[in-house]
Amino acid sequence: MEKSTIVLIDDHKIVREGLKQLIEKLGNFIVTHEFEDGQSFLKSLPFNEKKPDLFILDYSMPVFNGIEVLQELEQRADEEYKILLLTQHLEEDIIDRAYHHGARGFLHKNCSAAELKFCIDNILSVGYSNITDILKRIKNYKRKEDKEAGNIKLSDREQHFLTLVCDERELTYEQIADEMSVSVKSVDVYRNALFEKFHIKSKVGLVLFSFHNKLTAPFY
Repeated sequence: MEKSTIVLIDDHKIVREGLKQLIEKLGNFIVTHEFEDGQSFLKSLPFNEKKPDLFILDYSMPVFNGIEVLQELEQRADEEYKILLLTQHLEEDIIDRAYHHGARGFLHKNCSAAELKFCIDNILSVGYSNITDILKRIKNYKRKEDKEAGNIKLSDREQHFLTLVCDERELTYEQIADEMSVSVKSVDVYRNALFEKFHIKSKVGLVLFSFHNKLTAPFY
């Protein structure tokens, strides 16, 4: 079976070396690239070969921290990168910002090997790690734009689209188009309309927005 490819972005060489050895012992994984900071990682994009399956990104780095790297990725790419943010900081503000800008998982650097494997496996298989736990942890944290949303009005199509985005099946945009019996271009219109209307820039941001405002199941 083909190995899942992983990229490490961390400014401490000894951490990268330790993570590489651990990850490749945990499962059918291989670390294909390593970067010592966010800037060198961003300069390497796009990869000439197939895009790696997962990126493990440190939060505290010089030049660009993890959140800033996520923000840059939002601006540069139409496709979403599967990012696992690894950090010593567990402030709800950082967690919320990370997921708002597209992170798929969030782990404390003091985690166990089993927790790391669980997180990697979940991101690779379903797209996110512990989304229920994520939402519980940030449920009391309100982003400024959420507070300003006020009386939220969605068209029937936008509501249907948002419901499918939050579906536990973790549907791709192509699958959402099939479910809605419309073209992928139409789905892009609904997505971009919500992005612009509520100042959101990622699929994860839509899930968090729906949660904060109780717009779809299971967030009622």
